[in-house]
Amino acid sequence: MADYYQVLGVSRDASPEEVKKAYRKLALRCHPDKHPNDTEAESKFKEVSEAYEVLSDSKKRQMYDQYGASAFQQGGGGASAGGAGFSSMEEALRTFMDAFGGGGGESVFDSFFGGGSQGGRYPSRGASKKIQLSVSFEEAARGIEKEVALHSYMQCDSCHGSGARSPQSVQACQTCRGSGQLHQTQGFFSMSRTCPHCQGAGQVILHPCTSCHGIGKIKQKRAIKIPIPAGIDDGMRLKMSGYGDSGEKGGPPGDLYVYVQVKPHAFFHREGDDLLLDFPITITEASLGTKKEVPRMFSHRMMQVTIPSGVQSGKVLRIKNEGLQNVHGHGKGDLLVQVIVETPVNLNKKQKQLLEEFQKLESGENSPQRKSFLNKLKTLFQAHPK
Repeated sequence: MADYYQVLGVSRDASPEEVKKAYRKLALRCHPDKHPNDTEAESKFKEVSEAYEVLSDSKKRQMYDQYGASAFQQGGGGASAGGAGFSSMEEALRTFMDAFGGGGGESVFDSFFGGGSQGGRYPSRGASKKIQLSVSFEEAARGIEKEVALHSYMQCDSCHGSGARSPQSVQACQTCRGSGQLHQTQGFFSMSRTCPHCQGAGQVILHPCTSCHGIGKIKQKRAIKIPIPAGIDDGMRLKMSGYGDSGEKGGPPGDLYVYVQVKPHAFFHREGDDLLLDFPITITEASLGTKKEVPRMFSHRMMQVTIPSGVQSGKVLRIKNEGLQNVHGHGKGDLLVQVIVETPVNLNKKQKQLLEEFQKLESGENSPQRKSFLNKLKTLFQAHPK
């Protein structure tokens, strides 16, 4: 897969404005409306839209910089974990609309490419939806199936999506004579626009359906189960195909995009697929060495680790295959136990006396790092005398 920055032709430290400017230029150049039946241009349009969809979002861009495109590829449970991988032209066009401020009123394509939309006459895909789903650190680590309530516009059962009370309640639009378009000729130029009376459908409803009031859809609440793959990270996206709003004129339903938020853990935090555990020990334990029980993510039983004598604060002990399952199924990470040597506080009189006695017995061999530092410092002053 090509690098997203190379696809847009921007540097890795490009500003959001530079990313957007580069995308607009490329998207207009290879837009399918300018290159009908050109599969190469269509593929390029999807590619630049996919790159912009990630790099224009600060959180997705951070994930891409850290994990690369693998953060947005196939996840578990038949869902895509990530923010890209456009499989349909509709997703790419939606990104294009967002980049150019598309929305209500006249289509952005009318402004750039001329003409009007005839989407009201033909089957079209339903609107996609997005939700945020919060899971615990343990649920993200193990994987889980979560049930959520989803409100979607579903096809009306009374009119089967037509919006009309009966087939006889629909007739051809008299304004555009059923074409959905109004044509106007001025000199050598011929222009067309969407019929404002039927909104490009080419037909009008005389008697709307009493259940959906002519919309063809009814908002319904339904419970769905979302499979959360083991190892999913905070900010990743799951794609649930076909769980969006129902389509128009028999078109397919949209998709549901689930943005996952992972709550922090009391002890563990992750670095890629590895689990990091900060483990405090005393000065005497660090000096003499000891055996300690540390918690595990996937078991209620503790695990014993050996702390070597003379261990320094910040030392990391690696325990193989005790980390997280890779979200794409590529093995497991490790458990990284980071030793934190804690300086004692609130010493009593006896403890202070013992430490003072020990201080008198200390030598450079007991503190090799300090000895090395002092030797370097001495050499520095000898090289640069006053």
